[in-house]
Amino acid sequence: MGKILAFANQKGGIGKTTPAINIAAAMAVAGKKVLAVDCDPQGNMTSGFGINKKSLHNTSYDMLVGRVSALDTVQKTAFDNISVIPANISLAGAEFELVELEDRAYRLKNELLKLRDEYDYIVIDCPPSLGILTINALAASDGVVIPMQCEYFALEGLTQLMMTIRKTKELYNQDLDITGILITMYNGRLNLSTQVLKELKRYYADKLLSEPIPRSVRISEAPSFGMPICFYDKSCKGTLAYEKAAKELMTKI
Repeated sequence: MGKILAFANQKGGIGKTTPAINIAAAMAVAGKKVLAVDCDPQGNMTSGFGINKKSLHNTSYDMLVGRVSALDTVQKTAFDNISVIPANISLAGAEFELVELEDRAYRLKNELLKLRDEYDYIVIDCPPSLGILTINALAASDGVVIPMQCEYFALEGLTQLMMTIRKTKELYNQDLDITGILITMYNGRLNLSTQVLKELKRYYADKLLSEPIPRSVRISEAPSFGMPICFYDKSCKGTLAYEKAAKELMTKI
């Protein structure tokens, strides 16, 4: 049975989707069969794997509201070992439509059970909020990866996110655990980066992944070409860092 990882952070603009895409791709490069599930109405994970958001038929929205089965939403990508359940802006409506359903917190979990055995890893990209879509992702997952930049406000929001994860674990998923905190856009020449990393090591040493993802122009360019970094530039420092981070996550979950 495949392991399910949710990439979550309620703070927008911290580069949450890029790590989700690139960790999923690095797992695929390592020979694992991976399903990427886009649960963010912005649909950036979808386009990040080269899928046109404007020409979708079945999406994660259709799956969550019960129009189609998860089996009918999976799309192949141009990359070996990676499939995607795509999303677009229609998913924003699910926040309202799911509220009145009794099983609203478990819609995603129940759907992923139908195809979990077909994959080694399922990677979920959560929206940058703590609404019903994120709760669905956390209720369905074995572990949470928290991507965060080396910035003061990102550090400040981490405590709140930890509290939310603990509450979700208590109410919806007793098996949920924090698999790792992944530092992104790290620049060791900046005092702020080194200070934030020092604070994280002080308070979250057991959760912090050992390989920070460096700030890289190549990583920033890759999504505009619809490609994860490990396919866009196989030899750049960002690719090597994501490959190391993916291997570490696979040993932790």
